Amino acid sequence: MAHGDKEVPPEGVAVVMNARQISRALKRMAHEVLERHDGVEDLAVIGIRTRGWPLAERFAALIEQAEGTRPPTGAVDVTFYRDDYRLRAKSPGDYSDLTFNVDDMHVLLVDDVLFTGRTVRAAIDALMDFGRPMTVQLAVLIDRDHRELPLNADYVGKVVRTDRSDTVRVRLKEIDGVDQVVLIRTTERP
Repeated sequence: MAHGDKEVPPEGVAVVMNARQISRALKRMAHEVLERHDGVEDLAVIGIRTRGWPLAERFAALIEQAEGTRPPTGAVDVTFYRDDYRLRAKSPGDYSDLTFNVDDMHVLLVDDVLFTGRTVRAAIDALMDFGRPMTVQLAVLIDRDHRELPLNADYVGKVVRTDRSDTVRVRLKEIDGVDQVVLIRTTERP
């Protein structure tokens, strides 16, 4: 439903990041990565499929823009590494796309939302099948807390306080045609 030139989300749905805010957050995080690593030497950017992949591509482009060198970029598919795999349909997924050696690299693992930590754990397991990185750091667009595993992000676009039953949806133009993060509340907050 539209109100003037802005889209008004349905009740219980809040836009927590728009396209401009997503862009700013990614630029800030890319500069934080460069400061911590003092450049791009031995740095690789790997996205977790599905929405971590386009975010990784954006990170690599921002790093290239700042440094003049694009780090190797790839994607990991965690479908067969998840601890709940036996509960899911048995399908081959999108597969990983790593055409470079991760041995002794500083890997920046990128995802859209950090929630329980289980997807990140699966991504690290998948990554280790491709070699032994020197370090693995995590960049996420949204950290919504509620960890079940002792994992935290090194770079965070935005922290969004949620109830466990809420849903955070990241929409990216490469997949969804729009850049936006929405919070869908499924319970009333006290």
